[in-house]
Amino acid sequence: MRTLLIVDGANVVGSVPDGWWRDRRAAAGRLRDRLAPLAAAGVAGLPGPLEVVLVVEGAARGVAPVAGVRIEEARGSGDDLIAELAAEAGRAGRACAVVTSDRGLRDRVALAGATRLGPRTVYAP
Repeated sequence: MRTLLIVDGANVVGSVPDGWWRDRRAAAGRLRDRLAPLAAAGVAGLPGPLEVVLVVEGAARGVAPVAGVRIEEARGSGDDLIAELAAEAGRAGRACAVVTSDRGLRDRVALAGATRLGPRTVYAP
């Protein structure tokens, strides 16, 4: 079973000051496009293939999935959805990593057994 890589879209996009605030959906689309090759290639410390899930919320919703990247739209808090996905993976005994710099979320997903990675793992300027 492939390792699940969950990406906190709002947090990762917000880590790069490239004008993302002008069009959050377009910024999420750019992130999605950067994530697509990682599904096969993997990231530092996590060899591919990976199942990549990009969690989006608010104005970033509506981004279409592409080959290699599943999109999960949070109806409420993106952090809550990410924690839920990580907990589901943990209960299933599945390896999981979460990409975020949000300290509170990092603590929550660690309780589910997820590895925690910083935004630059997947999205460097």
